[in-house]
Amino acid sequence: MSPFRRSLSLAALLPLVAAPLTGAVALPAAAAAPLLQAPMHHTGGAAPFFISHGGGLKHTTVTSDNWSGYAATGSTYTSVSTTFTEPAVNCSSGDGYSSFWVGLDGYSSESVEQTGTEADCSGGQATYSAWYEMYPAYPVTYSNRVRPGDVITETVSYASNTYTLTLKNSTEGWTKTTTKKESGLARSSAEVVAEAPYSGGVLPLDNFGTVNFSNSTVNGSSLSSTSPTGMNMVSDSGVPEATISSLSGGSFSVTWNSL
Repeated sequence: MSPFRRSLSLAALLPLVAAPLTGAVALPAAAAAPLLQAPMHHTGGAAPFFISHGGGLKHTTVTSDNWSGYAATGSTYTSVSTTFTEPAVNCSSGDGYSSFWVGLDGYSSESVEQTGTEADCSGGQATYSAWYEMYPAYPVTYSNRVRPGDVITETVSYASNTYTLTLKNSTEGWTKTTTKKESGLARSSAEVVAEAPYSGGVLPLDNFGTVNFSNSTVNGSSLSSTSPTGMNMVSDSGVPEATISSLSGGSFSVTWNSL
């Protein structure tokens, strides 16, 4: 089963499609739509607040019910990339879903151009996969193997109305590159995200422990140079679900808090 990822929100389940940031919902007994990676869902509606991170840098930090990570905003973006190790999910708490991706758009737009991996728990079993998605179109899952501990590098770039979505698994020794022609998309954000996918609503986030992102770049420069917005995932009732660390250059982590 592969969820849709995309703009700041959760995507639908298998077949699940990503949607904008929204509150978590119980998974129906029989999911009819694919899991989606969706645009970011902002919670609360209040203006973002500022917190101080390490090194004296300040980043705007907001809450979302489907995204946790960092997003560059306020300009037009042509590329985003990161490297991380695929986390092992703990399925002892029940069914849950998670995805780890880079993308353009989705923070404040209704499209998302992205590629990433999935780590899901269903019936006590963990499954892992890789995909790309041009939200609101459904995600496409690659058949290549993904396992916990695999070193993954993800890149999305744009030039001449063409989006190139590349996912490299250095451990398993494979690379998938997909190109899509699209015109008129905003490219108003670039992000590195851990997401709770969407299927009719935001799905429960499974326990992935901590995922460490490194070498994260936007438009060829370190992610931190863009003064990005940090995003912490919380439930609709305000319970922390996934929390970011401070950002150093292109490195940060996202830690799971609760299902």
